[in-house]
Amino acid sequence: MTERGFTTIENHWIALKDGSQLAARIWMPDDAVADPVPAVLEFLPYRKRDGTSLRDESTYPVFAAAGIAGVRVDIRGSGESDDVIDGEYTELELANACELIAWIAAQPWSNGSVGMMGISWGGFNSLQVAALRPPALKAIISIASTVDRFNDDIHYKNGCHLSAQLSWAATMLGYQSRPPDPAIVGDRWKEMWLQRLEREPFFMEEWLKHQRKDDFWRHGSISEDFSRVDIPALVIAGWADGYRNTPLMAVEGLGSKAKALIGPWVHKYPHFAWPKPRTDFHGEAIAWWNRWLRGDKNGVDRLPQVRAYILDAVRPAPRRVFDPGFWITKDVWEPPKMQCLYVEQFGRLTEGMPIPQAPEHPVYLRSPLDTGTASGEYFTLKPDAEMALDQRGDDAGSLVFETLPLAEDHDYLGRPELTLSLRSTAATANLCVRLVDVHPDGTATRISFGVLNLAHRDSNAAPEPLKAGERTTVRIVLDACGYRVRRGHRIRLSLSTAYWPLILPPPENTGVSIDVASIGLALPKLGDHQRIEMKAPDDPDPLPKYIEHAPAATKRQVVRDLCTNLTHYHIHEDTGLFEHPQTGLSTRQVRQEVWSIAPDDPLSMTGISTWTCEMQRPAWSIRTVSTARISCTKTRWMISAVVTAYEGENKVFEKKFAEKRIARDLM
Repeated sequence: MTERGFTTIENHWIALKDGSQLAARIWMPDDAVADPVPAVLEFLPYRKRDGTSLRDESTYPVFAAAGIAGVRVDIRGSGESDDVIDGEYTELELANACELIAWIAAQPWSNGSVGMMGISWGGFNSLQVAALRPPALKAIISIASTVDRFNDDIHYKNGCHLSAQLSWAATMLGYQSRPPDPAIVGDRWKEMWLQRLEREPFFMEEWLKHQRKDDFWRHGSISEDFSRVDIPALVIAGWADGYRNTPLMAVEGLGSKAKALIGPWVHKYPHFAWPKPRTDFHGEAIAWWNRWLRGDKNGVDRLPQVRAYILDAVRPAPRRVFDPGFWITKDVWEPPKMQCLYVEQFGRLTEGMPIPQAPEHPVYLRSPLDTGTASGEYFTLKPDAEMALDQRGDDAGSLVFETLPLAEDHDYLGRPELTLSLRSTAATANLCVRLVDVHPDGTATRISFGVLNLAHRDSNAAPEPLKAGERTTVRIVLDACGYRVRRGHRIRLSLSTAYWPLILPPPENTGVSIDVASIGLALPKLGDHQRIEMKAPDDPDPLPKYIEHAPAATKRQVVRDLCTNLTHYHIHEDTGLFEHPQTGLSTRQVRQEVWSIAPDDPLSMTGISTWTCEMQRPAWSIRTVSTARISCTKTRWMISAVVTAYEGENKVFEKKFAEKRIARDLM
């Protein structure tokens, strides 16, 4: 294909019907008016001018050279766009997206066909907008997203309270507290900035008011009615990310309308993600857009329904640059056949089914509350300690069952399932399940995990307390995985009542009594498949280079204070100070987070997350510091936040979100 010339429009104002203006950065093929082109919309609150400019500049020029316009728009209250953000995936946000799609389709340079794309927030709203069926939207690409906002996002997981909820609330305070760029909006930058600072919400207040799956979470969850999406969807994720379930859930729910692509990656676009191998996302996307936005008969509609990378006996490491494995396809995704394992005498995990009416064999489990420090982050941005580490430390606080060394390789693709019966003396308890690959030298790699707030055992919408001492049978569906356990390795099942700091503890830590004889573990066999080679990116280093003024830095530490009996989990992430060579704008973000808990006291749990954000040019600089906190009592979550803003060294604003005491709802 001949490359077309293109022009980058650094800022274009798009007026909405309500009078507000949203700011867009547009990559436009030069001959688009004479030869109208399709366009791709990405709609985010992450600041086109600085927050996502690096990745935008790795992709949209390639699209434009292929004759596809890129329209990257800041959600209201973000970047240079007017007004103040009102939440995540709100009706206003989605209505604005539909209005933008109609605006794009009506432009003289547009052929009338629009695609929508994004990772994370942009992947979410691509699916959600598709369900609203704006006429000009013809296809989407959704990366690292979810179809179920309650069970498979950064807030809650099967009724368990994710620590990432506080982290994300602090992150959004950091993003929304920054001003627009004066080089774009002129003298009104400070007025816009102060308006945002005064009116920006602390999202966690709203999230904590919805601790069960109600209409708040059903909104935007396309799994509530997959039939609403009637356009093609390419759904992409990585095994190292928290959103690993979505591609398979999408093909199960959307059928032939969806294609799934799953690699070894963290929460990044596939052409620059870690761990390697990477894929040619640009080629994939351009072919997708040409098929559905231009009508090219290029065979994209005949792609296998699932393409997945099967990890091959991966080992944990301080930094995972490349994960061994192999690519496979399945032309049609069907529920996998399951390999069933049970626990026989001496605690051995053995192929077969639990013995019906076997005598109850109770084993009491009460994990130290700091079990889980090797769990990693919910979603991962780097292939370091954000990913799950060697599980042996966490297994020390867990109930563990293993197979004998395997006589042959075992290949899996799909979602493992566990059933068991237990008894509890408390109304609520958490149970964590981990599937582990034990290497011959004892190294323990987490293959998959699942968590369950036992009050949510039958319903996320109507949880019920456990009845003291009553035998209860539960089923836990673990996260999707693609993995080869090699001959000579062992499969380990690890159960714990804590997985901190990934999930926060229940109000009591009385433990549970597990009937070992009832344990049934079902593992999804890979089954029939074809091996393939996936094309690597043409450019192995596609991100543009900015001017470094201060280097990036990362530090993660677990500190156990033996005198106070407290465990502290410290996170320090510094992006470094980098200047955009064309705009002259330098930016830096520093995240500092500390989680603390006493291993025997769930009410000792505290979390503090602080974001410091800097923007500067010669003779102009701003800095915002956003801090969010959480602690708890037996009956309440206690949260608070403060945002402070500086122009130069002068404090120009401070807002305190007074402590809110929100009732714990069986959580």
